[in-house]
Amino acid sequence: MKRILSLLLAAALAGSLAACGGTKTAETAPDGAAPVELTVFAAASLTETLTQIAEDYKTAAPDVTLVFNFDSSGTLKTQIQEGAVCDLFLSAGQKQMDQLDASADASVNTEGLDYVLAGSRVDLLENKVTLAVPDGNPKGIDSFDALAAHLAAGDILLAMGNSDVPVGQYTQKILTHYGLDEAALAQAGCITYGTNVKEVATQVSEGSVDAGVIYATDAFSAGLTIVDEATPAMCGQVIYPAAVLNTSEHQAEAQAFLDYLSTDEAMAVFEGVGFSPVA
Repeated sequence: MKRILSLLLAAALAGSLAACGGTKTAETAPDGAAPVELTVFAAASLTETLTQIAEDYKTAAPDVTLVFNFDSSGTLKTQIQEGAVCDLFLSAGQKQMDQLDASADASVNTEGLDYVLAGSRVDLLENKVTLAVPDGNPKGIDSFDALAAHLAAGDILLAMGNSDVPVGQYTQKILTHYGLDEAALAQAGCITYGTNVKEVATQVSEGSVDAGVIYATDAFSAGLTIVDEATPAMCGQVIYPAAVLNTSEHQAEAQAFLDYLSTDEAMAVFEGVGFSPVA
């Protein structure tokens, strides 16, 4: 009888230990919801605003952790295409989103890529393309017209984004608007490039160039002087589309955050640096 009681006691003790020290299951948040980590790929020009909005979102969704990857939209598009984990993509240009969207025109989505979750894509924000100058504006550039004249004369250095960067593509349209040959200007040493809009803004801030074409929001963030704003006739509207990716394992949570970005609370942050909702 003693041996039986000992065996029963040992079995009970083993069961208790297994319950305490066995394989852990995923921890749950205080409200019972499982914590989720969302990976958000966003254009570099959204760095400051999304970082602030992420802090505010902790109150709205305490179980969600936001992890950001900020870079040029072209670089982000390539990373997504190459299999990077991404739940939500915010682009600074329609082209990069179209290249991932199966419903986009085949002339843009030339590879037939299908990464955008149907029904999730929205035009979230509008920005402005501006001409910024360093402190003191040494060359006295006060407009895009003046910029074009100086470039034609070959007596200034302009910073612009690479051709795979939306701000660079908008700049190319501006150069075309003025009948300027980008390749010839670059070869003559009148143009220098940045891999994203932040790099262009830095060149202007450091005074290593005479002017730079950047977004109004980046000029605001960097404390730069804006001397002119491009018209839609010069480069079109600057629309930021956003979409949940169909490869996301957290589509509901990603959609919830995307919906939050359109709320008055989040939009106030965007508008505070120069963005505006798309009319």
